[in-house]
Amino acid sequence: MADVHTPEQRSYNMSRVKSKDTKPELLVRKFLHARGFRYKLHDNKLPGKPDIVLPKYKTVIFVHGCFYHGHQGCKYFVVPKTRTEWWLDKITGNRKRDADNYAKIAETDWRIITIYECELKPASREQTLQNLLDQLNQISIG
Repeated sequence: MADVHTPEQRSYNMSRVKSKDTKPELLVRKFLHARGFRYKLHDNKLPGKPDIVLPKYKTVIFVHGCFYHGHQGCKYFVVPKTRTEWWLDKITGNRKRDADNYAKIAETDWRIITIYECELKPASREQTLQNLLDQLNQISIG
């Protein structure tokens, strides 16, 4: 199946895909800030430039989009019908890079929390954020 957009239109569309300050990321940041957590953003001293870094807790939080990070079993991760091989290569590369970055971070004794976009949809948002809060409270106690 051919692409339904011109190369110029496709390029424009792709240029609008954000990697920072996404709605899911902002949701998590506002939640944490409202509960007194202070954090750094996109710290390039850590592998993968985590979305949220909580130095006091030695914890990083990645907020991933389900599509671009190939969230398995998620209804928001659907392999496109056009340029399928290219997209699968891209998503596989993203997942490999994520795994490599997680391994490097784990070597430094930092904790890693990953939240996927689908977990912040209205139906499951409250539970996801409560789980995040519980994890951070466990870290602060331990």
